[in-house]
Amino acid sequence: MILSTILVIAQLTLTSVSIDITALRSAISPAIFGMNNALSDNPASPLSSAELLRLRDAGVRMLRENQGNNASKYHWRRKLGSHPDWYNNVYRHDWDYAARTLAEQLPGVHGMWALPLIGFAASTSMNNFDDWGYNGAQWWPGVNNNWAGGGGPQGDGDPALYLMPWPADSVVAMLDHWFSPTGLALPRERFRYFSMDNEPDIWSSTHDDVVTEPMDVEEFIRRYVETALLARARFPEIRLCGPVVTNEWQWYNWNNDKIAADGRSYTWLEYFIKRMAEEEGRHGVRLLDMVDLHFYPGENNPDDILQLHRVWFDRGYDYPGANGVKRCGPGAWDDAIRSEHILARCRDWLRQYFGEEHGIGVGVSEMGIQGDDANVTALCYASTLGVFADEGVELFTPWYWKTGMWEVLHLWAAHAKTHALMVDGAVPAQVSVHATRNTAGDSLTVFVLNRDRAAARQVEVALRNLHVADGATSTLTLHDLPEEETFFSSQNNALRIGTAMVADNKVRIDAPPLSITAVLFSGQPTVSVRAIAQPREHALHAWPNPARTHSTLAMQLPHAEHARVELYDALGRLRAILLDEALPEGLTQRRVILPRLAAGSYMLRLRTATNVVTRSLLITTK
Repeated sequence: MILSTILVIAQLTLTSVSIDITALRSAISPAIFGMNNALSDNPASPLSSAELLRLRDAGVRMLRENQGNNASKYHWRRKLGSHPDWYNNVYRHDWDYAARTLAEQLPGVHGMWALPLIGFAASTSMNNFDDWGYNGAQWWPGVNNNWAGGGGPQGDGDPALYLMPWPADSVVAMLDHWFSPTGLALPRERFRYFSMDNEPDIWSSTHDDVVTEPMDVEEFIRRYVETALLARARFPEIRLCGPVVTNEWQWYNWNNDKIAADGRSYTWLEYFIKRMAEEEGRHGVRLLDMVDLHFYPGENNPDDILQLHRVWFDRGYDYPGANGVKRCGPGAWDDAIRSEHILARCRDWLRQYFGEEHGIGVGVSEMGIQGDDANVTALCYASTLGVFADEGVELFTPWYWKTGMWEVLHLWAAHAKTHALMVDGAVPAQVSVHATRNTAGDSLTVFVLNRDRAAARQVEVALRNLHVADGATSTLTLHDLPEEETFFSSQNNALRIGTAMVADNKVRIDAPPLSITAVLFSGQPTVSVRAIAQPREHALHAWPNPARTHSTLAMQLPHAEHARVELYDALGRLRAILLDEALPEGLTQRRVILPRLAAGSYMLRLRTATNVVTRSLLITTK
């Protein structure tokens, strides 16, 4: 690390904020510290020790490893995938190998793969188009042509020569292979997340060898529900993530238009959420655990890139790239609608159709950032992480990975605490302040982001309900990153270690242009631990187990909230709601009557707005 002291610059514009350690905002999901396609799925080309070290030291907590478009036609038995961006040629991919690498060599990291819904899987590479003989390794627009299966410049090939039908039961059989004692026996708790295919809204473009016309929306819903039901029955704790929409236009459109139903028109995301709620009610099985979004903004202007984080939450931000959101009005197109605030829109729809205590998360499994300025990239990524921490986003795995992002990931993952706090004070558009606190309330990290490309900014932070001794406190700063990659490990990176002076529980940070500064505080809470709202784990227990006619439920909640305890059979069908009420913080016990059911293994699920806990329950007739 680089040892330095941040120079004090006179007459800086001052921004003052206040942070109260009792003002919890949201738990920070470790899965926001993620990325796409970082593992090798080729046993002949394993990751080097340096690559594994960088992943570990950077603090990666989530890896999405399904190769995007290539996942739609993956054949897990033959370990083959059809590449729609390369003539539909079939190449080998070994998801088993990548999953074992994660399980064995990356402790604490969780994985996300996909359940294909398109209905076809790669069968053989024997009918690939000779891409090397035609254009070598270079990319040109023609690689999107359907030339596998005997095709070429003269016309498309025959998909039947390289694909085979792949129904839902063949798709979900991979779960048995991965998690059964006779299969790979992977740890289920680290492989809960599955994308429900990838970007189905543009299949007629990306997979036009088999989806020759835009798919009927209800046909896609049918495929989704069929696969989700089978997956839930095999893996009750699975996190089903959909609809994996392509981009801002597709958030609001299916087949380039709104969807007509029930005498009105719906944008695609609203309609999908509505239909999932209806299907869940019909089947009695949870079918959606996380709304899964992709985002590929087209902004190239650095000033616009530096404000992209506002797309997610800021109702007052007129996004210059706003497009499909203009479909959200009652008419066909309203050019006055320019605020995305997509997190709020999703949550409004979830509450409308699933109810207040729905427990469904929101995640972003792909995102791209334009431009090649490492400092602009770093500030855009850091700003997005700050928003996602504050807003309780469940998962974030950027698709593009550029210089500057390793450094930001390392700084955030290593030094952010478990919970985001409210920050009081007027903060200008060029500045962000994000506060994170540990469980005990005696450790605090405050991130100060200066997105101004030309001017330094001064930020004063006042702390409440935490006493910090006067004197120096540590700072870590990213600033003036070069074009070349600088992060290699926790000991070999571009972090600048400095200090800031605390006086009367206040500190001033002089933030250089395009900089990220983490201020590390430790101190003594001046309120009781209970007043700090110390978070604890949700817990659910039941006894006796096995049970026959009655059971006693014990539920531990970290804070007062509405709780629901559901009973599911081995097929994932909801058989009874045993409890549905507001519960206080702490331990609550309830004796409940069990329904008359056949003897066998069942699943208890404690569901709140902030967590889901499952426990097995054996019911006997004796």
